Formats: sequence, C-alpha cells, structure tokens
Amino acid sequence: MQTVILCGGLGTRLREETEFKPKPMVHIGNKPILWHIMKIYAHYGFNEFVLTLGYKGDDIKDYFLHYEAMNNDITLELGKPDCISMHNCHDEAGWRVTLSNTGEQTLKGGRLKRVEKYIQGDTFMLTYGDGVADVDVKRLIEFHLSHGKIATVTGVNPIARFGELKIEGAQVKSFQEKPQVADGGLISGGFFVFNREIFDYLTPDEACDLEHGVLETIAAQDQLMVYVHRGFWYCMDTLRDMEKLDAMWKKNQAPWKVW
Repeated sequence: MQTVILCGGLGTRLREETEFKPKPMVHIGNKPILWHIMKIYAHYGFNEFVLTLGYKGDDIKDYFLHYEAMNNDITLELGKPDCISMHNCHDEAGWRVTLSNTGEQTLKGGRLKRVEKYIQGDTFMLTYGDGVADVDVKRLIEFHLSHGKIATVTGVNPIARFGELKIEGAQVKSFQEKPQVADGGLISGGFFVFNREIFDYLTPDEACDLEHGVLETIAAQDQLMVYVHRGFWYCMDTLRDMEKLDAMWKKNQAPWKVW
C-alpha cells in the first residue's frame, strides 16, 4: 500500500526556516521531518511513497537523488569518476519514492488528483509533511477496511499551546505545561486512509482543496470515519514547534520514534 505525503506548501508560519527550504526538509535532529514521517510508515512495512512537491520541491528531489551518497560509506578512485563503490550502511534500503511536481500554488486536493496516475491499488494512505505521531498504522488500516467507507481520518487530541490552569476562585490549584487533552476536542491529525473513489471528488485544478469542499462533502454523505488516536501527535507549525520536537529527539524522548 502506498503513502502519499503532501510536501508542497509554503510553510509561512515557519518562515525562519522555510525561506530557505521546503517545510518537510526542516530538520529534527540531523534528519528532515519528512524522513521521520516516512520512518513511521516504513516501521509498519509500508515503504512505497508518493511525494507531492511544490514550493522548493527541487530541494526534496536533490535530497533523495543524493541519498545513497550522503548516507553510505563510499570508496572512490580519484581521476576515475565511474569507479565508485557504495557500502550499504543505512536502514532505508527498499524505499520506493516517487517525486511529483504538483505546482507551486496548488491546494491539497489538486495535488492529490495530480498524482492519481501513480497510485496503483484500491486503497492508499495520505498524510501531511509536517506532523509526527506514534500512530499504529496497521491498526489504522484494519479500522479503515472494517467499515467500508471511502475515507478515514485520524482524530487526535492536540497538545495545548499554553499551560493549563485549574483554578478555584483566584487560587491556582494545579498548573500543567502544554497538557495533552484527555477527552474530546478531536482535530484532524492527517494519517488518512482513502479508497480510490476519493479521486472522483477531486479535480487537478489549483483551487481544488481537500479539507474544504471534498472532505466536507464526503462527511455529509456518511463516507468519512474517524480513527481515534489517544497517543502522541505533534504538528511542526512554528519555530517553537520545531525547537520542541528537536529537543525531544536530542534527549531521546521522541514518542514518534517507533522504529
């Protein structure tokens, strides 16, 4: 089963980094967040990816075109450019990555429709290029296949942007920094599963969005189900988000590292 990763947005709220690189190439530790997302899927045996490129998409192409050279040991002989030996030392062997230019300004629905020709099966996955989670992808797929609807979205409880105060009168009884919401308040966390019928609702037009219009229509037709994920989920939306994820990774406290 293939996984589509949306990689074309401008990432304007992370301008400190995205002025120079596409958002999926912003590093967490020494690897782009895109790599972290792909590792989650690969851990569950899903290593075929379709990346929808847009803003600074050539940077993502360059990353994968040079992946072997940058992640393997190399033996070469100077003066003989064809005499290069790669010594396999990375764990991503077998990944199949399709990189498709889907337009600088195209919205998500148009991007997805433009890669329809690369989707081979009746069911595929899709997620955003800026969110990580400890989602059990196999259970997510089992849930999707069990209900027979067109689409499944993973519903998550976002970590609050600010500390939560529990008060009585003017007295603070407890303070919790950025708590994970325990119940209710589900939002879309990406990690979608779609049947191929989703393409019937899409057009390749730049203005074709996914959330506004298409998913709203599918939901109104009772064709959208939610897989509730109560574990870790985090979206890298701002510089502060990037710094938080980077700190978690460097402290070896990254819940999304399921591999």
